[in-house]
Amino acid sequence: MTTVAARDAGAATVKPPSQRRRRSKLALRNTLIGWSFILPNFLGFATLTLVPVIVLFYMSFTNWNVFGKADWIGFANFTRLFGDGSFRIALVNTLYYSALHIPLTIIVSLALALLLNNKLRGVAFFRTAAFFPYITSIVAIAVVWNLLFSPDYGPINEILRFIGIQNPPGWLTSTDWAMPAVVIVSTWRDMGYYMILFLAGLQTVPRELYEAARVDGANAWNRFVNVTLPCLRPTMFFVTVMLTIGSFKIFDLILVMTDGGPGQATLVLSQFIYRKGFEESQFGYASAAAVALFFMCIIVTILQFLWNKRASK
Repeated sequence: MTTVAARDAGAATVKPPSQRRRRSKLALRNTLIGWSFILPNFLGFATLTLVPVIVLFYMSFTNWNVFGKADWIGFANFTRLFGDGSFRIALVNTLYYSALHIPLTIIVSLALALLLNNKLRGVAFFRTAAFFPYITSIVAIAVVWNLLFSPDYGPINEILRFIGIQNPPGWLTSTDWAMPAVVIVSTWRDMGYYMILFLAGLQTVPRELYEAARVDGANAWNRFVNVTLPCLRPTMFFVTVMLTIGSFKIFDLILVMTDGGPGQATLVLSQFIYRKGFEESQFGYASAAAVALFFMCIIVTILQFLWNKRASK
C-alpha cells in the first residue's frame, strides 16, 4: 500500500507536457523582454565605447595617419613615448594638477556640505548656487575667468594691489602660476557636484552618534573626526576615485583657458593626445599615449580600492 501510494504521489507531481511547454514559453518571453530593455543601451555602449576602445588598443601598435594603411610596428610607439620630452612634461603636469586639484576640491566641497547641511534660511538657494557652476558652459567659465585673471586689468590683481601686494602674479601668462590658476577655476567648477555627494553622505549619518558624542563631552572637531569622517568613508572613497579619474583626464578647461601654455606649462596628457592625433595626424602614436593614460587610471584606481579595503578592516 505504501509503495502504491508513493508511486501515485510521484506521478501526481510530474507536470504534463503542455504545462512544461507553457512554462518554457513564459521563461523565453521574460528573457526576450529583458533583452529588449538591455539591448538598446548595450548597442550604444558597444558602438560608441567598446568597439572604439578595442580599435584604440590595436591602433596603438600601428603607424597610421588616417590616410594610408595602418602598418603594424609593435611596441615602437610606446618606446617612443619614453623618449618624448613633451610626453614627460605632460605627465608631470597631469600629476601636478591632480596633486593640487584632488585634495583642494575634497576640502572645499566637504566644507560646503558641512555648512549647507545645517538648517539655514535659504539653504536650498545656496545649494543651487554652489552647484550651478558645474552645469555652466565650460567656454563661458573660461572666458570669464580669463578676464578675472588678467594681469593688468583683472579684478583679482586689482584686489591684490589694493591690499598691498605690489607685484601680483601674472596668472595665465606666467609659467609658475598658470597651473594653480587652472586648479582654482577647476575646483570652483567641480565643488558643487561633490558637495551634493557629501551632502547625501552626511544625511545618512545617524543623529544618535552625534548625541552620544555630545554626552561624552566631545567638541565639534572631535565629533567631526570620530563620527563624521568614519561614516563618510564610502562617500569619500567614491569622491576620491571620481576626482582622480577626472583629474587625469582634464582637457576641456585647459584647452579653452590656456591651450597648454604659456609654453608647455599647462600641457596635460589629454591635450598631448589631442595634439598628436587631431593636429599632427599621428593616430597610432596618440593611441599609444591614450593607452598609457588608460593604464595609469586603472592602476591608481586599483591602488585606491586596495587602500580602502585595508582601511575598512
